[in-house]
Amino acid sequence: MEKSRQQWSNPLQFLLACISCAVSLGNVWRFPYLCQMYGGGSFLVPYVIMLLLEGMPLMYLELAVGQHMRQGSIGAWRTISPYLGGVGIASMVVTFFVSMYYNVINAWGFWYLFHSFQDPLPWSVCPLNANHTGYEEECEKASSTQYFWYRKTLNISPSIQENGAMQWEPALCLILAWLMVYLCILRGTESTGKVFYFTASLPSCVLLIYLVWGLMLHGAINGLLYLFTPKIEQLVNPKAWINAATQVFFSLGLGFGSLIAFASYNDPANNCQKHAIIVSLINGSTSIFASIVTFAIYGFKATFNYENCLSRVILLLTNSFDLEDGSLTASNLEQVKNYLASTYPSKYSQVFPHMKNCSLESELDTAVQGTGLAFIVYTEAIKNMDMSQLWSVLFFFMLLMLGIGSMLGNATAIITPLTDSQVISRHLPKEVISGLVCFINCAVGLVFTMEAGSYWFDIFNDYSATLSVLLIALVETIAVCYVYGLRRFESDLQAATGFALNWYWKAMWACVTPLLIVGLFLFYLSDYILTGTLQYQAWDATQGQLVSKDYPPHALAIIGLLVASSTMCIPLGALGTLVMHRFKRGDQSQGSLTFTQLLPRSG
Repeated sequence: MEKSRQQWSNPLQFLLACISCAVSLGNVWRFPYLCQMYGGGSFLVPYVIMLLLEGMPLMYLELAVGQHMRQGSIGAWRTISPYLGGVGIASMVVTFFVSMYYNVINAWGFWYLFHSFQDPLPWSVCPLNANHTGYEEECEKASSTQYFWYRKTLNISPSIQENGAMQWEPALCLILAWLMVYLCILRGTESTGKVFYFTASLPSCVLLIYLVWGLMLHGAINGLLYLFTPKIEQLVNPKAWINAATQVFFSLGLGFGSLIAFASYNDPANNCQKHAIIVSLINGSTSIFASIVTFAIYGFKATFNYENCLSRVILLLTNSFDLEDGSLTASNLEQVKNYLASTYPSKYSQVFPHMKNCSLESELDTAVQGTGLAFIVYTEAIKNMDMSQLWSVLFFFMLLMLGIGSMLGNATAIITPLTDSQVISRHLPKEVISGLVCFINCAVGLVFTMEAGSYWFDIFNDYSATLSVLLIALVETIAVCYVYGLRRFESDLQAATGFALNWYWKAMWACVTPLLIVGLFLFYLSDYILTGTLQYQAWDATQGQLVSKDYPPHALAIIGLLVASSTMCIPLGALGTLVMHRFKRGDQSQGSLTFTQLLPRSG
């Protein structure tokens, strides 16, 4: 099997594959949010520390395991111990869940990309109502960008209990997204290796273009000052450290099996230590780089909204009190307001309810992440830019490159263990296996294009992977250090690559990293328990805003099933192997088995 195994054409392809898998949408729409929530520049301190203590060691561990064992996640862990095959199965299950909803983001990206060529952009203005006497009420209460997202794109239902009909346009975009993934993985590393040249490099080029343009936008400096003004008090906030560790963990794609699958196509003598360091540093640098771009544009949006608010207030006061044009400006607004309130209290009290409290700080304080940042905040900023169609096309093209790169990693993590299986590969060629994986994922993923699909998307996004991959990574470190043996693993690596493990890697794998993972696992577990009733954000069309609602019982059951179906693979896999071995011994001895014979023998 090893002789016929595909390999990367060159080490650069492998490096770009890891970069494309690690540098994903989370770098663009979650890291800036965490900076905003936890002290701006001061958040970089826990982030860098967690990158060194957790991210880099785990990445090296997974690359080394995949490269040394030269198999996908199931085969690699089964080689270390027959009882650890469930670890690889758990990775596959988690990645399957993630793939189902993750490619929906690419479908939305295609949807917005296609609409980016319209002039004006369809989310820049509210549509007229049925009588053509004004604008749609829902759009007026919300905003044109929110209306286009919630009504035109999702056509979202009022609650998760109202599934509604499938939206055929997003559904077609989802089929297109999966077709692209299939074409990219059709010929294994021969095709994906070439695709990674684009998915790893083009997003950086687009971000660079956005950075140059964003820095020239009016108000960009306000966003950058907000980002890099540290809030030292956040350094003692435990949630800042926990979220930094989580961001590092998931942005590098640890525990999903993608890195093991990629490394399995390497030359055994490849210096995977160097690649782990390079990818980790590039991932961290890209997160900071994307935050600078995001906050430059965010500063422009906030300044634009703030100045528009001031203009409306000035116009209202000027007309209400017959002031001379130009006598009231932003600089003397508060002074004039105080004067009018004291001189004309009755009239001012009538005008005051119609005035907005304009604040640049409150505009910048609005914290948004995920799809809200990409499809609402960014689109709101883009619609106010010159040449808005161009910037919209560039932005959603970048999102697609990031999303497709991550999807290729997810698909490889699922397909590699299946093609490694002699039972499956003996009956089905790799092209058919890849096609079936994509078809099943696409068919199930159509659920997310229904009117309630966005709510199910959030469930999968929040609960399908977090606890599972933490448990997987913990078992991985224990398996290498205490089942296979750290000294034995060190000896194997040195024999293959010529590089000996230094004290840093051994200390991280044997002690520091597992303890950090246990801490994260306990935090999330306790957080779920202490939170009590799980809630979701539902769209209220009558108010034009999101409202909190409790998950119904069937949604809670799905959440429990998502967590259990992957985590239980590890103990069930070990138990299944144990029972199988005992029955084989029983068949060989032609004797009957007792319960005590099913237990492992001491020593």
